[in-house]
Amino acid sequence: MAVRPTQNWRDLLAHEAREVTAGTLDPTCAYVGDSYSEALLSDTKAVLQGFERDVSALTESSDDQVLHVVERVVLALNEVNGRHENSGYDTDEREQLCIFIDDVLTQHGIDVTGLASRHGLSRYEITDRWRRW
Repeated sequence: MAVRPTQNWRDLLAHEAREVTAGTLDPTCAYVGDSYSEALLSDTKAVLQGFERDVSALTESSDDQVLHVVERVVLALNEVNGRHENSGYDTDEREQLCIFIDDVLTQHGIDVTGLASRHGLSRYEITDRWRRW
């Protein structure tokens, strides 16, 4: 099962908090808490859980059905990112989200490389058409 990026981000928050508590990180150098608000984490997790359900519910993996599910998750993540301007998705988060989407599709037997190729894309471009983050 693919690890949701939100779990990675919560792990980073916990690690940073332990370092501050232990005195190995100056609180003025702690930045992870500024990057991941609870609202951003919760909203993103809800979208990713919905994506996992949608992929699991696919009755067939036609290109149109798969791309529709990808479009829905990307548009929902666009909305989340827009609502959290001060703590939205930066480069690392974008990469983790795209990898998660790819991993979930792959784990459900979808040939992401083949899908992308049939549409003149590379594997890692399947979200680009809709992505604003």
